[in-house]
Amino acid sequence: MADSSKSEKATPQRRKKAREQGQVARTRELSSSLAWGGALAVIAWQVSDVPRLWRGLFQNALDLSIREPLRPGGPILFWMAGSVMRWIVPVVATAWMLSVSAGVAQGGLVFAPEALSLKPERMSPAAKLKQMFSLAGLSGLLKSLLPFSVIVWIGISTITKHWQTVVRASELGVRAYAGFLIGVIGELVWKSGLVMVAWSGIDYLLVRQKLEGDLKMSRQDLRDEAKQTEGNPTNKGRIRRLQRSLRRRQMLRDTQKASVVITNPTHFAVALRYEVTMDAPIVIAKGRDFLAQEIKEVARWHDIPILENPPLAQALYRTVEVGHPIPGALYAAVAEILAFVFRAQAQARQQARTGPAL
Repeated sequence: MADSSKSEKATPQRRKKAREQGQVARTRELSSSLAWGGALAVIAWQVSDVPRLWRGLFQNALDLSIREPLRPGGPILFWMAGSVMRWIVPVVATAWMLSVSAGVAQGGLVFAPEALSLKPERMSPAAKLKQMFSLAGLSGLLKSLLPFSVIVWIGISTITKHWQTVVRASELGVRAYAGFLIGVIGELVWKSGLVMVAWSGIDYLLVRQKLEGDLKMSRQDLRDEAKQTEGNPTNKGRIRRLQRSLRRRQMLRDTQKASVVITNPTHFAVALRYEVTMDAPIVIAKGRDFLAQEIKEVARWHDIPILENPPLAQALYRTVEVGHPIPGALYAAVAEILAFVFRAQAQARQQARTGPAL
């Protein structure tokens, strides 16, 4: 029975680990069916030339045996072996290519050293017997009997359909009977092949569904995996606090270079820096509540102008990130404030040079 606590889908990390262990949705029936089908198709394609080829083979072998003695490694055996291999290699190569292609199409190329490792329990006869007489072994046997039963039914129905011809087989000539027999065998083969291919597809879906069930995880498994891949939540929270603290200190240091600080006046504070060489003013620090008070305190300590403009302060805080220039929609409002600040600073410098008026 499946574990009811494992109700979550497998994560990519879980799937990767299972693949490394060789757990891939793959059915051997599909590879076997395609391999046999391809081999039989090549044989059927060569059937028309078989009588001529075999007749030529025997004739050439007899002619060659008159001139050459029959000895191991002699030309007769070598030539016959080459001729036979020329017929067998296409059949074997086709079956091998289709079998490998079916395996690769189902699960791709998988190299799982852990699955190849030597495990004593795999060689235990008791474990094998237990597996054979287990529920899983019984289900595998029943799965194999289903397509076999269909193929038996196809064979019986095919023979029944041609029963009259079978009964009158003695009235047929050798060539006619051979043609009839080849036709019946061909019909059995292609119908059985279709059954096996269809069953292979169904079996692949069943294997895939079973694998998905085996890979399911519980919520505790998800939490454990998150701890392993991302680290302990406590440590992550500590790291985030340190990062926020570093950003806060950096902003307070950058506030010392600000041209003006725009406030809400109590909840928000945004520090802007502008120089003639810049295309637009840049937000170098921003904060709310306690951080806003710290920004204003730094500004007062370094004689940086602080101006109250609640709508502009809120707009800058919500739309501009630290280190980015202000958007074009706020150019006019910010330019007006900077112009006022620069005029005030120029007047202050002028008064400092000329002294107080009498």
